[in-house]
Amino acid sequence: MYETLAKRSGRFAVLAGCPLRISSFGILRVRWVMLMRSRARDVPRLCTALPGPRAAAILKIDRQFTSPSYTRMYPLVAARGAGAMIEDVDGNRFLDFTAGIAVCSTGHCHPRVVEAVQRQAAQLMHMSGTDFYYAPQALLAQKLAEIAPGPTPKRVFFTNSGAESVEAAFKLARYYTRRPHMIAFFGGFHGRTLGALSLTSSRAVQRRGFAPLLPHVSHVEYPNPYHFPGDAEACWQASLTQIENLFARTVPPEEVAAFVVEPIQGEGGYVVPPLEFHRRLKALAEQHEILYIADEVQSGMGRTGRMFASEHFGVEPDILCTAKGIASGLPLGAIIAKSDIMTWPPGSHASTFGGNPVACVAAMETIGLLQEELLANASHTGDYLQTCLRELQNRHATIGDVRGLGLMVGMELVHDRQTKEPAADLCSKLIDQCFHRGLLLLSCGKSTIRFCPPLVIDEDDVDTAVEIIDQVLSELEPNEVRK
Repeated sequence: MYETLAKRSGRFAVLAGCPLRISSFGILRVRWVMLMRSRARDVPRLCTALPGPRAAAILKIDRQFTSPSYTRMYPLVAARGAGAMIEDVDGNRFLDFTAGIAVCSTGHCHPRVVEAVQRQAAQLMHMSGTDFYYAPQALLAQKLAEIAPGPTPKRVFFTNSGAESVEAAFKLARYYTRRPHMIAFFGGFHGRTLGALSLTSSRAVQRRGFAPLLPHVSHVEYPNPYHFPGDAEACWQASLTQIENLFARTVPPEEVAAFVVEPIQGEGGYVVPPLEFHRRLKALAEQHEILYIADEVQSGMGRTGRMFASEHFGVEPDILCTAKGIASGLPLGAIIAKSDIMTWPPGSHASTFGGNPVACVAAMETIGLLQEELLANASHTGDYLQTCLRELQNRHATIGDVRGLGLMVGMELVHDRQTKEPAADLCSKLIDQCFHRGLLLLSCGKSTIRFCPPLVIDEDDVDTAVEIIDQVLSELEPNEVRK
């Protein structure tokens, strides 16, 4: 991929064998491409014990002055990144299959994104789109309205994060419908601010000690085909039946403002529901004039091989929440709503920093890269990753399930394939041991390894990652469990 990118522009002519003059930004791109080529031969590369001495010094400061609420699974102290490579402060190089929690969609420090950021930062860093106008915000709003699922005209409100996007969607739904109640799904993660946390139900620790949360929020089960004791149709029907029971017993449908749902559950375990689920949920929403809010903070912006995961299910959300991968690492989020829904008046909701011009140009460049090649790469390489993981599943009985779309892939670890008992300790040990071999991973759900790498990875990167996982599982699994 990188060599193709190198030959595509005159700025890369030195790599194509043509001695043309290139700009300073062209040099930046050339260096990035060359680094990518060398990275393939030199990642992972560990030159110290982990953590190394410089990392240990930073960890000491961090432990003294940083909030203990953060969740760090291993002592990585990042210094720089390029593509799918992260180098720590001691010079150790890691293959990154986390993308900063599904954020660096175009890879770390993609030269086109860096170039756009540097140019914009030299012109205008902030003016606040709440009270003033500037082109990057307007143009990005236009672009997001164009690429959002469905033909209905859209409007966009900008935020700084996924949680802020969910909060904005929460408020807009209540404002538009004049209804108080929200229905979300167990296992869902929507953020940690108060409104978003009221919808979140993936882990008790995220809610413990913060009551009372917002009232008028109910939860039902999210359809999980792997753990449901029936076929796909019964699986999605069970979830909708729970909603119908709420309507009949405790929550009149005419008081429900919105269903808030992830097209694919993220923190809940990278759970892909049956294909029919979202279509039926949207139909139920329309039947009762309830809004359908798609939380695409993690699943959107090319992660699944489509711009938004909702496209896989043939659903047009009334409100769509996005963030994470939208700006390749810069803090930006948005809600994209149907124009006839986003009718709140001036002053009803705003954000000082949302839609920052530097973040907006990064997002425009990100979308361009996704449309040009990374959507296709996410689809192809994601299929290859699942194929490799299923081959691994044939050799390791602790791999209970492999699932996903594009490069949003989960590998669930279990003690026993019959009982499907989660193997949480094994999951934690696998992640730690992979770190010590130069592979960065994260977990989700009770015992699922989540694969959310930069969308620039290729089959060689997949082969490297799977080989490391194979080695670690072979060492960790009890002999009597392995096939």
